[in-house]
Parts: sequence; structure tokens; C-alpha cells
Amino acid sequence: MSPEIILLVMLITFAVSVFALRLPSGVSLMLAAILGSFAGGHFFPVRHLAEGAFGFLEAIMIIASAMIFMKVVNASGALGTISYGIIKMFYRSPLVLMIVLCLFVMFPGMLTGLSSACILTTGALIIPALLAMGIEKKAAGSFIAIAAVLGEIAPPISIPVMIIGGGVDMPYIGFNGPLLVASMPAALLTSVYFRYRYLGQFDINEVLNKLDKPVYAEYRIKLFIPVIFILVWLTGEQVFTQYFPHLGVPLIFIIGALLGFGTGRKFNILKLAEEAIKDALPVMSILVGVGMFLQILTLTGVRGDLAVKALYMPEEVKYLAALVMPFFGSAYAAASVIGVPLVFVFLGKNSIVVVSALALLAAMGDMMPPPSLLCAYAGQMVKESNHFRILKKSLPLLILIGIFGLLMIYFANDINSFLKIIG
Repeated sequence: MSPEIILLVMLITFAVSVFALRLPSGVSLMLAAILGSFAGGHFFPVRHLAEGAFGFLEAIMIIASAMIFMKVVNASGALGTISYGIIKMFYRSPLVLMIVLCLFVMFPGMLTGLSSACILTTGALIIPALLAMGIEKKAAGSFIAIAAVLGEIAPPISIPVMIIGGGVDMPYIGFNGPLLVASMPAALLTSVYFRYRYLGQFDINEVLNKLDKPVYAEYRIKLFIPVIFILVWLTGEQVFTQYFPHLGVPLIFIIGALLGFGTGRKFNILKLAEEAIKDALPVMSILVGVGMFLQILTLTGVRGDLAVKALYMPEEVKYLAALVMPFFGSAYAAASVIGVPLVFVFLGKNSIVVVSALALLAAMGDMMPPPSLLCAYAGQMVKESNHFRILKKSLPLLILIGIFGLLMIYFANDINSFLKIIG
């Protein structure tokens, strides 16, 4: 069969599996890869499917180890203490408070590359405070969901960028600046929007009473040893390479988790590890499926065909194609299925900035139907039965963020020149 027919078979298989059969995205990508190999005359190529399944092993290990670390610092009381301190310190300046809370919610995503980690940890911690400050529950859910999207693409770890980069053989190097451009202006916009749209006067004592009590007085600075270690070592490996031996991100997170022993509240590390892997398993399965999907695209010649045809795509169609990405319902599926060929579409522009912008557009897919995963998680946190109401509250900002992503692509070369000047 021609590359066009093979790609069509794979896309239809994925769409039917996700939208009609309601199968998980990871399983749908695996089925699409298998049927694509049959359509290409390769039947069931075990070697290629196995090789593809391990294509994102490093990202899978990062997710697993980082989720264990986040569970540990949450159980030790460190995250709860930080959220309490943020609100108590910045409540006199509501705008600054919302900015810091947005960054706080983003923090787990910045370390894990997982948007769901933001909702389930720091997002859950600040929901009582947001509600006590008078923010309606749908808006509170929207705030943590959008912050989770931005945390997913903020540096130092961005799984959507790794997926797109893996599909075009682009190493994960030099992305910190472009990813900051993709995430931080949007985070500022989100904070300003929710501050002036939903936040009024509030009683700080009432707010603090709704939060978990801090444990800093009991454990002092040692409570934050795991977080300090992670931040220092991840920064040191990139900036002061001569003083920090390269351990690898998964090992850094595992060491950070082990440092949590005795720094705060007691916890059962085996139970936390089990919970962490269970929470991360759906995403890790998507990465397995993405790897298989990309491997079959290469095996059948579809990937090369897309690269050639993308060069001749009309200018006005290119940006419309990029706008399709959020509607895949999953950041990782969008990054692999649409993000990879779009890199070839925009070959005349700086690839690192383009990939960062595409990752931003892909990450928005985690809020879109049919799964609307982040909206569903946020709905559980604020006890909103219809999570599509949270999506509705988020649409104005999502539209603005989508426009910002397209502008990043359009001005990719200018952004790259600016980053070189300030860097």
C-alpha cells in the first residue's frame, strides 16, 4: 500500500479506538501501529514493535522516579508546608499570590513532565485555599487545570518535547529558554485573568484554617532537603558540569526520594511507590504506544513521505494543521501523531522554538474531550460532577494560549535571536 493509505489506516484505527471503543490512548496507539504494519506488508514485526516500545524508556523512567519523589515530599509534609507559607506570605498582594500559586501548581509538572501530577499533588493542596478565598469551584478547577497544562511543558522536563524530538531525531538539548517562553507568559496571563476575574476580598484566617497545618516548626530546614537536593543537582548538571557528575534524571529523583526519610512525617516508601506507579501507568503506556507508532511510521516509509510532502504544504494550511493538535484529547498522542510531521512543515523556522510551541499546543489536548482528563481530575478536586463546566470556564484562556503558540511558531526565528542575545 502507499504511505498515504498506511497513514490513513493508522489514524482511523487510533480514532475509532479512542472515540468509539473508548480504549486508552496507549492501547489505541499500539493497535494503530500493529494495523499499520499489516497495511504496509510487514505483518507482525515483533522486533520493531519491541524496539519502538522501548523508544521512550528514559522518559518512562523519569516519570516513574519523579512521581515517587513527588509522593514522598507530599507525604513528608513539605508540599503542604510550602503551600501554607506561600499564602501566608503573599496574601496582602493578591496578584503576586496568584502568580506564585500558579507556579506552585506547575512545579510537579516541571519535574515530571506530567500534567496529572500537578492536579493530584500541589493542585489538591491549594484547592481548599482557592475556595476559601471566594473563587467559585468551577473557576478554581479551571485554574489548576490550566496551570497543570503549563507545568507539563515548562522546563526542565517536557515529555511532549521529548516525544516530538524523538520522532525527528532531535536531542533534548537547548530547550530551557524556548520552553520558558512557551510557559511563563501564559502562566502570568493565567494568574492575571483569575486574579481580576474571580478573586475578591477574603479573610486570611479563614483561608489558613482550611489548609493542612505546616510542620516546619517540628522539622525545620531538613524538611526541604529532598526538594533542595533536586533543584541544586538538576541545575548543577546543566550549569556547573565540572562540579556535578552526571547521574541521570531518574537516579537524581530516586536519591531525592530516599533523602525524604527522617526529614518530615513518617511514610511507607513501598506503598508510596506503588501509588506513584499506579498513577503514572496510563501515561507510561501512552509512551510505549507512541514509540511503537513512530517505529512503524519509519518502517513503512510513512515518516519519510510525510517529511517530503510537508515541504510543499501551502503556507496558509500549515497553521491550521497546528491548531488541530489540541483536539486529540491527549498531549502525548498529539505530539506523536501531528507534532512530528509538523516539525518538517516548519523547517524554515528555528526547530527548537517550533517544537516548544507545538508542545504547548499539544499539552492543551489534556483538557479537551473526549477524555478531558485534567478537567475530570480538577472536577473531582472541587466536587464538580460535570467536568465540562470546568472546560467551559477555561476556554477563553485556552484560546489565547493557542494563539500565543501559533505566534511563537510564526516568530520562531526572532524568538531564537532574542534568546541568544539575553543568553
